[in-house]
Amino acid sequence: MIEPPSTFGAARVWQVGALCRAVADALEARFNPVSVSGEITGYTRAASGHCYFSLKDDVGQLRCAMFRRAATLLNFTPRDGDRVEVRGRLGVYEPRGELQLVVESMRPAGQGTLFEQFLRLKAKLEQEGLFETARKKPLPPLPRGIGIVTSLGAAALHDVVTALQRRVPHIPVVLAPASVQGDGAPRELCQALSSLYTLALAPDRAGAVPLDVILLVRGGGSMEDLWAFNDEQLVRTVAGSPVPVISGVGHETDFTLTDFVADLRAPTPTAAAELVSQPTAALLGLIDGLEARLQDAMVRLLDRQSQRMDLAMSRLGRPSGLAQRQRLVLASVQQRLQHGVRMATHIRQSEALRLSQDLLPAVVRSWQSSQDRTQRAALRLGLLDPSLVLKRGYAWLTLEDGHTLTSVTQTRPGQRVRASLTDGTVDLTVISQKLN
Repeated sequence: MIEPPSTFGAARVWQVGALCRAVADALEARFNPVSVSGEITGYTRAASGHCYFSLKDDVGQLRCAMFRRAATLLNFTPRDGDRVEVRGRLGVYEPRGELQLVVESMRPAGQGTLFEQFLRLKAKLEQEGLFETARKKPLPPLPRGIGIVTSLGAAALHDVVTALQRRVPHIPVVLAPASVQGDGAPRELCQALSSLYTLALAPDRAGAVPLDVILLVRGGGSMEDLWAFNDEQLVRTVAGSPVPVISGVGHETDFTLTDFVADLRAPTPTAAAELVSQPTAALLGLIDGLEARLQDAMVRLLDRQSQRMDLAMSRLGRPSGLAQRQRLVLASVQQRLQHGVRMATHIRQSEALRLSQDLLPAVVRSWQSSQDRTQRAALRLGLLDPSLVLKRGYAWLTLEDGHTLTSVTQTRPGQRVRASLTDGTVDLTVISQKLN
């Protein structure tokens, strides 16, 4: 506790740690628990599972820590720019002497400016039907050519080219470079896509690669880094593609508007490449399997046709014998059917008789058991009636606020109490108190 200045005029000299603890105690007494609303910035999650970030608004910023136990209870993944409401305990992180909020729970409370713009544009485009599943084009199982739109210096380009070279080295690839970040990125991305659309629409032109699918890819980053892929014109350009477009932008947890409008979203650029590149070995294995299945089907078909021919020849030789065998089979079936009907009827009659004999005693036993339970319950309920206790001369005492008076220590001289008797209530005043 912080002490007042000495009466001799000398101010107390604090140790740093003691002062931090005193401030923490003052905060604990004044604010905790506390709820705070703000925008997340600098969010990180340590290997231990603890999360560290800051909450900010237009005029201030507060450092926060959320330990693993609380983080595991979240039903969403916090990210920079999210607006949230948190509840926790305000204190001082003594090793650094910093004000810190230890977060115990968190819930979304809207998002930052960029995300709000994202949601507004997404709602607008969704209302226009640009994200409808019905307008999406299926991927070609064996594309003749693959187009790629990304930056020349992006790591995503290396990942995609490596995956395609490993899996389908025989399929030609056409790269349309464009910036993937910055103010001019949306315009360059639209131009790159348009150039590939021209190739896709003129597959028979001399020297042109017939493009059957386009990959729009970029590595991960913050919402600001990926903002070019939320551009309205870019989304409309993707929607107008004559061939399927796969959006592989960011990591698995990143979402942009091109992901929604594209014909297919891939969690990563590498995954986008794998979706359009059936490995050569797998295709050769599929062909071998189809060949074996075809040969096996031909052998089985020839065997079945041979058996049918043998059966037809045997029937043609003795038609009267076949008719006689069918009559015998029919007579046997008729006899079994008649016997089965008689047996089923007899069994049902026996069961009905047995049930009718057992029904009345069962009803009587059930009614008697219910009566016994009702009487026992009424007896136990009557024993719990508080009015029986009051009739023996006892009283039920309550304070003015309605709480039951059960101890002398709850009273003080002059205090008013109320006594409930069997036929009414009496207001009393405490004159004195005495403990046994």
